[in-house]
Amino acid sequence: MKAPPVFRFAPSPNGRLHLGHARSALLNAALAESAGGRLLLRIEDIDPVRSRPELIAALRDDLAWLGLRFSPPERRQSAHLETYRRQVDGFAARGLAYPCFCSRGTIAAAVAADTARSGQPAPRDPDGAPLYPGLCRHLPPGEAAARRAAGEPHTWRLDMARALAAAPGPHTITHVAVETVPREGAPAGEGRGPGYRIGPEHRETADPARWGDPVIARRDVPTSYHLAVVMDDADQGITHVVRGADLRASTDLHVLLQALIGVPAPRYHHHALVLDSSGEKLAKSRHSPSLADLRAAGESAAGIRRSLGFS
Repeated sequence: MKAPPVFRFAPSPNGRLHLGHARSALLNAALAESAGGRLLLRIEDIDPVRSRPELIAALRDDLAWLGLRFSPPERRQSAHLETYRRQVDGFAARGLAYPCFCSRGTIAAAVAADTARSGQPAPRDPDGAPLYPGLCRHLPPGEAAARRAAGEPHTWRLDMARALAAAPGPHTITHVAVETVPREGAPAGEGRGPGYRIGPEHRETADPARWGDPVIARRDVPTSYHLAVVMDDADQGITHVVRGADLRASTDLHVLLQALIGVPAPRYHHHALVLDSSGEKLAKSRHSPSLADLRAAGESAAGIRRSLGFS
């Protein structure tokens, strides 16, 4: 028999949850229910400074207040740092990753110098950052090893050219539509929202190269968002990744990492974001109202669910 699908909601505990998080969590829950699948909770707490215990507790409280329930076990990324480290070491041993000792200032200066010489704007990755100019890509191995042994801070970057040679592709992303369906037996006029289900699939060719040589391990943590999320999805058996449209471009890199590691790729759906009155996406960094703020102002969980299109 075919195994039931597995969905996940994976927030970072670096601030309080807002309506955008609520929409994503509720959509994942609705799809898991309609498909007879499971919904898992993953706490993406690799940031050692911003991921505070009280924020993790608040996150769980907000989700319970919304009426969400998750299948065990809960995954904490901070418990798997050594697993991520071994994968980075494996990439390095295969010649697919290299240590990068550049500071942000060094990179910015090199990009500015290249731009001045060429008269052309620097190429940028999908997040809008200039592509890494490769300053440490060809450091002699002895020099790189000596600098690491001396304790010089460094990140690890994926060598995109070598990665694509090792896994040439073409790499494809399987997207799924999400369909709304009337709720059976719902009396008219009661304001019940629609149900949701996974719809048809379509495939597109990924373009990992547009990320340049991305960081796969930070200075302070032996992984990055991109590497950790790919490994976590594989370890948890995630079959469907349902997340915000702001992460759609990341999938180009994720399918390459999946091919390099040798794990299956989930199906993806990137839903529309919840925007504020100025048309900007909600964000902790922009001090968007949190669920806790809305609760304090008298909003009910049922009201929040209805406002986001869920009963």
